[in-house]
Amino acid sequence: MEFCIPDIFIRDYDYLLPPEKIAQYPLGERDASRLLILRAGQISTDSFSHLDRHLPPGTLLVFNDTRVIHARLIFKKPTGAVIEIFCLEPIGPSTEIQAAFQHPEFSTWKCLVGNLKRWKSGILRKTVNFQGKLCQLSAELTGDLGEGCYAIAFHWDPSHLSFSEILEITGLVPLPPYIGRDTAPDDAIRYQTIYAAHEGSVAAPTAGLHFTKPLLDRLHTAGYKYAYVTLHVGVGTFRPVTVPDIRNHLMHKERIVVSRETIEKLLTHIDRPVFAIGTTSARTIESLYWLGVKILSGCREKQPEITQWEPYRDDPPGIISPGEALDALLDYLYRKKLDAYIGETQLMIVPGYTYRLLSGMITNFHMPRSTLLLLVAAMVGEKWKVVYNHALSHDFRFLSYGDSCLFFNHQG
Repeated sequence: MEFCIPDIFIRDYDYLLPPEKIAQYPLGERDASRLLILRAGQISTDSFSHLDRHLPPGTLLVFNDTRVIHARLIFKKPTGAVIEIFCLEPIGPSTEIQAAFQHPEFSTWKCLVGNLKRWKSGILRKTVNFQGKLCQLSAELTGDLGEGCYAIAFHWDPSHLSFSEILEITGLVPLPPYIGRDTAPDDAIRYQTIYAAHEGSVAAPTAGLHFTKPLLDRLHTAGYKYAYVTLHVGVGTFRPVTVPDIRNHLMHKERIVVSRETIEKLLTHIDRPVFAIGTTSARTIESLYWLGVKILSGCREKQPEITQWEPYRDDPPGIISPGEALDALLDYLYRKKLDAYIGETQLMIVPGYTYRLLSGMITNFHMPRSTLLLLVAAMVGEKWKVVYNHALSHDFRFLSYGDSCLFFNHQG
C-alpha cells in the first residue's frame, strides 16, 4: 500500500524552550492556570476557571479517564548501587492491563531499567512500612526484550495484595524527565486528573489536570455534555522525533478503550461542537473515524486497529462521512456483542491531516520537535508559531504542570 504523507521536516517544528519556562510544580489551584485561546486566528487570554465563557454552546467535551500508575520503582542493592525500574506494560500471567493490575502474588512486566550495568543478576528487594505492616517487593530480570526493554518478574508479600496495590505502596509517580526534581508527596494527587478511573498510564493526560469539580459542575449546569475515552499513555509520548523527515518516524502504539455509549454520544453531536481534552483524547476520537472507515472498506482483521499512516493512503476508500463511520463502528460492536472497542492506535496526526470529528481541543504547551506539537499544528495550522511565541513572551508556563490552550479547528 502506498501513502501520500505530507512533506514535513521536523526542523520546521522546533522552537527555543528556555528551562525556566518549564513548570516544575503545579499551581496551588488546578483551575488557576492561564488559558490561551486561539479562535479564527485571534489570540486572547483568560483564566482556565473561566473556560465556560469561551466554549461554544452545546459542546461535547471528551475526556481521557486513564489513571497514572506509580510506575517508578527504586531498588537499592547491598552494595549501595541504585537501580530504577520503570514499568511499561504487562507480559504475564495476563497481557490485559486491568487483569494484570488485579493479579495477586506475582506479575511479569516489560520495563525500562536504569543503571542496568550494576545489575547483572540476582534478585532485588525493597521493603516498605505501610500502615504499620511490612510490604516486600522483589524483582528479577528474566529476559532482554530488545530496544532497551527487559522482562522483569515481580513477587511480593503480603501475596494477597494486587499488583496495583503493591505499586501504590512501593512505587513513585512517574514525573516526566523534564521535571528536574524528586517526586513530592503532592504529585500523587496533582499528577492525576480528578476523574481518573482506569489504571494504565505512565504519564498523565495533562490537559485534564486543570479541571476541578466546581468547574465541571458549572459546565454541566450550563448545558455542556461529557463523554469519556481511555487511552493509556505510554512512555513513547516523551520520545522526540529524531529523524529529519517525518515519514521515517515510527509512531508508538497506545491502548484505547471506547464504550458504545461514548460512540453514541459522538453520533448525536455530528452537527454540534466536539472538543477533545488533550492530545490523547484527540488521537482516540479521530481513530474511531478511521476504524469505521476500515470496517466499511471490508476489513477482514479479527479486530481492526489503526496503523500510523492510515489516513494518508494513496488509494482512499472514498468520502465517508463521520456519521457513516461511527455507525459502522457501532454496528461492528453490536454484531460482535461488545460493550466497547478495545484495541490499539498508532495514528499519527501531522499538518495536512483533516480532522473528521473534532471542532477543537484543550491542551497544554508541548515540547519542540514532538509528535504532540505536530498534532497541534494540524489543528491550528501555521499559527502554532505565533501562539508559542506569544506564550513565551508573555510568561506562560510550559509542559505538564504548565498553562493551557483552547484551540478551535482552523479547518472550520
